Amino acid sequence: MCRIIRILDALESQYHNEECPPELGHDEPLDGLILTILSQNTNDINRDRAFSRLKAEFPAWPDVVHAGASRLEDAIRTAGLAHTKAGRILTILGRVYSDFGEYSIRGLAAHGRDYIREYLRALPGVGAKTVACTLLFDFKIPAFPVDTHITRISRRTGIAGGKASPEEISRMLEGVVPETRCLGGHVNMIAHGRVVCHPQKPECLACVLSEICCYRRNNDA
Repeated sequence: MCRIIRILDALESQYHNEECPPELGHDEPLDGLILTILSQNTNDINRDRAFSRLKAEFPAWPDVVHAGASRLEDAIRTAGLAHTKAGRILTILGRVYSDFGEYSIRGLAAHGRDYIREYLRALPGVGAKTVACTLLFDFKIPAFPVDTHITRISRRTGIAGGKASPEEISRMLEGVVPETRCLGGHVNMIAHGRVVCHPQKPECLACVLSEICCYRRNNDA
């Protein structure tokens, strides 16, 4: 845990401070869930374009259901895998309406993190990362989503094994990172992976983690 806290502290000196984390998320968690589904297998720019067009053409979720799969696919095409994602979105909307009588999952908040996680994981196309993102950003419940950047940094710094899966790393981080630092830690690790800790040719000389990074130490040897 000491190593993880040192990493979070060092990253805060470069990116977002824990006392002033970025404002992320949606008033309606269902919006965040759909946004995260659109983000799968694409980048943030294409995800945001697809979501913006989706909301512009269909301001309310009933509009999406009434429009049908073909029009939904056209609206989200920039996110890629439009046919697959449209099918999943429509299935999720149908199940949510069946369970709650409205296109909202706000009511899940009353049941706590474990219940929300179980409910979301049962939805089509919703994996551990999507669940963690929805919990953290939209329900404001501590969780630690792990993407490729966080996986890479966790392995290189030695806080996770070299073959640890993203889901295993997520569980580990959720178990040791203080709840108030999950959001800032998640965002800062992603920022560091994009700016410094690249998959190829990481900029170790410019890295604030160089003194505690196993990758740097092993490659200097």
